[in-house]
Amino acid sequence: MGLPRSRYVKEDQVAFYHCFCRCVRRAFLSGYDPITKRDFSHRKTLLLDRLRYLAAIFAIEVWAYAIMDNHYHTILRTRPDIVATWSDQEVATRWLTLFPKHRPKADSPPTPTEEEIQALVNCPKRIAQLRKRLSSISWFMAQLNEFVARTANKEDNVKGRFWESRFKCQVLLDVPAITACMVYVDLNPIRAGLAPSPEESRFSSIYQRIQ
Repeated sequence: MGLPRSRYVKEDQVAFYHCFCRCVRRAFLSGYDPITKRDFSHRKTLLLDRLRYLAAIFAIEVWAYAIMDNHYHTILRTRPDIVATWSDQEVATRWLTLFPKHRPKADSPPTPTEEEIQALVNCPKRIAQLRKRLSSISWFMAQLNEFVARTANKEDNVKGRFWESRFKCQVLLDVPAITACMVYVDLNPIRAGLAPSPEESRFSSIYQRIQ
């Protein structure tokens, strides 16, 4: 029986975590499905773009990632120490960028208004809550998984679960553990036969570092 996540995920501490999630359906998360003859390769780009977008808003660093055909891995570092240096206005702006009051009709990113920002700034308790959320692994992963699930379900014209369960999480306690896990994540596509070498493993962090 596993420990409750609250026993080892400390939201108020700088820490490293290996987070991973698997697709619930037999159909692939991404890549070519030989049964349905459908190609879902574009979903890897979708997930990667969303990962980069969230990393620019949250105080969470993405140290490694690998996007596979039916699951993905990330190594994340929480930075509550950085959130503590943000002004109330910056906290409000980041949160309203992620959760806009009004969705634009076009695909352009939403821009919060000064009135919306100030309304949040004038609620100190709410700002304190949002500071915690902006360095929270749970909130980060929820926004990543929900976005991908909604998009994929809309594509497939289905409802219900896309991911098999809540994301799995392992705390990495020291440099050897972080290094070993980064090697594991970086080489995952090669081990699975999705790429012949790190230089050709496009949807992994090692490919980005090589570039």
